[in-house]
Amino acid sequence: MTVAVLGGGSFGTALASIAADNGARVRQWLRDPALVAQINAEHRNGRYLPDYAINPAVVASGDMAEVLAGAELVLVAIPSKAFREVVRQARPHLHAEQILVSTTKGIQEEGFKLMSQILEEETGFAHIGVLSGPNLASEVADKQLTATVIASDDPLTRARVQTALGCDYFRVYASNDRYGVELGGALKNIYAIAAGMAAALGMGENTRSMLMTRALAEMSRFAVDQGANPMTFLGLAGVGDLIVTCSSTLSRNYRVGQALGQGKGLDEAVAALGQVAEGVNTVRLVRDKAREDGVYMPLAEGLYQVLFEGVPARQMARMLMQGEQSSDVEFILSREDVQQARRLEPGHE
Repeated sequence: MTVAVLGGGSFGTALASIAADNGARVRQWLRDPALVAQINAEHRNGRYLPDYAINPAVVASGDMAEVLAGAELVLVAIPSKAFREVVRQARPHLHAEQILVSTTKGIQEEGFKLMSQILEEETGFAHIGVLSGPNLASEVADKQLTATVIASDDPLTRARVQTALGCDYFRVYASNDRYGVELGGALKNIYAIAAGMAAALGMGENTRSMLMTRALAEMSRFAVDQGANPMTFLGLAGVGDLIVTCSSTLSRNYRVGQALGQGKGLDEAVAALGQVAEGVNTVRLVRDKAREDGVYMPLAEGLYQVLFEGVPARQMARMLMQGEQSSDVEFILSREDVQQARRLEPGHE
């Protein structure tokens, strides 16, 4: 198989090397000529994975046409803000038989578009999928046992990605709920910021447990409103990704939350990271969309106030404890049961 990877970040680099380990012919497109030269000469990405030995069969290039020529599978590992721009740049060199897979966990602001929707809009192709799950790139690069999900309505897409990337340390499971898997990957970044803040504020394990389970309820509530399957959130792209991102200092969004909990401003926290933290933008987009659609999301609302309205993190935590006490597990109580519980709450008029 011939595989093209668009993007020179940590996850794209790790996936390119995995595909090469599996015997694929791999080309990787990067904007930065210095990184292109380094990958080809040293088999190392010094900016994002400096200690990782890339398979020497991976060939890097800044020439989009050269990278995409003859590729059967195209992995698009571009941050959400530049995703559509790069897909448009690639479009003249793509053809309808190719399989296009997004590995980006983010949302486009204009129109609230998921990355796979951008792939559809820009290409009109049939073979489109999403790769998501608890996949911290540095651990994948270290060949730690890891699992991911390829989600697509197209069986060929699912099978080809499993063949290209599945190996003894990187397990690829399949799903047909593309929107659910993609929303899980985007939404969990919000709650990783909250978890980092909670850790910096000295909150305990009970708090972390409460935070993650209420986050899962909030994620699934929002995703179902957008047309996803709630069962998807019991899998790798839901609870799996949420656990790792809310528990690890390897998570960029978690580290942003830590900095905010330590009293740093948003700009300072993001600048210190030195990489894209998709969750910062996602907080604002999801909070606005939830308000527009009438979806109850107190965690997203509280984080929005901390990030963009200057509310101190500790004050926001207290506010969350004063929110409504609704059902424990989403979709078990009927809508009538939930409405009755709300009517019986103290202070309800």
